[in-house]
Amino acid sequence: MFTKILIANRGEIACRVIKTARRMGIRTVAVYSEADAGARHVRLADEAVCIGAPPPRESYLVVDKIIGAALATGAQAIHPGYGFLSENEEFAEACAKHGVVFIGPPVTAIRAMGSKSEAKKLMEKAGVPLTPGYHGDNQEPDFLRQQADAIGYPVLIKAAAGGGGKGMRAVDRSEDFLDALASCKREAASSFGDQHVLIEKYLQRPRHIEIQVFGDSHGNCVYLFERDCSVQRRHQKVVEEAPAPNMPPARRAAMGKAAVDAAKAVGYVGAGTVEFIVNQDGTFYFMEMNTRLQVEHPVTEMITGLDLVEWQLKVGAGETLPLQQEQLVIRGHALEARIYAEDPDKGFLPSVGKLIHLAPPAETLHVRVDTGVEQDDEISPHYDPMIAKLIVWDETRERALARMLQALADYRVVGVSNNIGFLSRLVACPAFAQADLDTGLIERERAFLFPEVAEPPAEAWLVAALAELIHDREYAAAEAVASADRHSPWHGRDGWRVNGNARREIRLRAGETEKIVNAGYAGDIFTLEFEGREVTAAGHFAAGSELRVDLGGRRINATVVAANEKRHVFIDGVCFIFAAIDPLFHAGSGGGAEGGLTAPMPGKVIALIAAVGARVEKGAPLLILEAMKMEHTIAAPTSGTVKSFHFNVGEQVSDGAELVEFEVDKK
Repeated sequence: MFTKILIANRGEIACRVIKTARRMGIRTVAVYSEADAGARHVRLADEAVCIGAPPPRESYLVVDKIIGAALATGAQAIHPGYGFLSENEEFAEACAKHGVVFIGPPVTAIRAMGSKSEAKKLMEKAGVPLTPGYHGDNQEPDFLRQQADAIGYPVLIKAAAGGGGKGMRAVDRSEDFLDALASCKREAASSFGDQHVLIEKYLQRPRHIEIQVFGDSHGNCVYLFERDCSVQRRHQKVVEEAPAPNMPPARRAAMGKAAVDAAKAVGYVGAGTVEFIVNQDGTFYFMEMNTRLQVEHPVTEMITGLDLVEWQLKVGAGETLPLQQEQLVIRGHALEARIYAEDPDKGFLPSVGKLIHLAPPAETLHVRVDTGVEQDDEISPHYDPMIAKLIVWDETRERALARMLQALADYRVVGVSNNIGFLSRLVACPAFAQADLDTGLIERERAFLFPEVAEPPAEAWLVAALAELIHDREYAAAEAVASADRHSPWHGRDGWRVNGNARREIRLRAGETEKIVNAGYAGDIFTLEFEGREVTAAGHFAAGSELRVDLGGRRINATVVAANEKRHVFIDGVCFIFAAIDPLFHAGSGGGAEGGLTAPMPGKVIALIAAVGARVEKGAPLLILEAMKMEHTIAAPTSGTVKSFHFNVGEQVSDGAELVEFEVDKK
């Protein structure tokens, strides 16, 4: 067994590998970019080596730098994690050339399965059913459109070297094909360094089911059952589960055998995933094979009781598989929800910033949190905006769903937009709860998943106001302790006045709604008047931001986190955001120019779509911004004229930078 390994990755997967390696007595070496100098995986590893500037192409994707770090630190093997160089045959070859073990499959297997096109050709020869499509080498745009026309719309354009939803577009009409193809190729080149694409028939209401396979260098290969990854947005998985709901044993065995046959056909060694698209009638088609560990591997671990990273390390060291097929059994049900820094209400636009407050649910035998960040860490614009993976397990799917809802209700994130509220609605959605699954679930359930924003309930306004009062009182008490005269009456915040107790107006705003809570003081108890109702209120902050509240005899456990003028109030698993308004502050009359369009996050301008001087309609694309390895189209907010662009193609822009001078049509 190895005594030291290097992890050629970052974030939660690097932390995940370190955890298993430490349990096995193996020392670890982390690599990091300049942006990740203080990252959690760097703090956890036994050693760490800086490998370059923040852009992955200058650090995490530079083979020579990573090999050099392994040789310099005496690492005997490299675990690639997933993403970055995990499926890069040149990297695997470089490891072998320098005598470092690549903890993954042989180069021949990576080469065979690394290209979706080549993998489909191989599977076609092996008799594995394939989705109708074009997987050839001719990449001329007009030729590809002809192929799409022949296949019949809708079609799916996919980067041949892709994964994670990058370089993938669904196209419904022939006239939209070329624009979608150009966008796919740009994104594929940026993410994978390869513009090659393939075209497939876009199946209606399919499920995405993948089989976890594992092989060793002694000719053994097993499948560790399946995962259902149907729930996706932008072709990226959101919630995964194992085993797949409504999976008959005969179909499980057939898909498992097909996956093992595919792995054996390329002499596969290590952890891999064979992905299938499955019709509602149960017919299945090979999509691709990922020659690495998957993001969603924890759900397989939870239902089998196994550590797949431990298996990787053992197989990488030349050992046989710990178990044979007949020894593998399914126990219970597991779900994984990906906690992202993104705004679901704005097309899942990624969010960046400091994690001002981060409190995940407590880990137990039923709840697991895999993360690469801690409170006060930054979500960087350079990398994937994942905060954590939340995994739950229980004896049945119904009980696992209840576990997930409770765990999401206990999750607290402040500082970046996040998808926790969306995930809670998704898990509670009747279609999901009843296992009516397909890759279009989010779109067809939009009414349930994206409800109109409701005004916070009265209790949320009252808790926010009470938190302001208690915070002032506790701040005054702390000031008194630190002062020369701690008994001075000027430290008091109890509202005492010569002619009676004082009253105070607390102004709060939620969205566009502004309201006032009138507060009266009576020692440690307050009288709060809100919308014609008066209630006595008391409370205190417990650990950190946990607020224990008594509203008219009703006890409420809340969390209130202040971030500048915003107050994040968590009650019963729901986060309400208020702005505390200072009546003495008067904002200036300045502002952006009419029609100004700003960058939603730091990124790079990769295309200017509209022409300067052109009049465009509402929703027309103006430019394309690349951020966090994804393309984001900036569209016209209304009809008007493009006066000028403030940035050229290739230039970097900062968050909030004005991108376009736009003149709104006169009414």
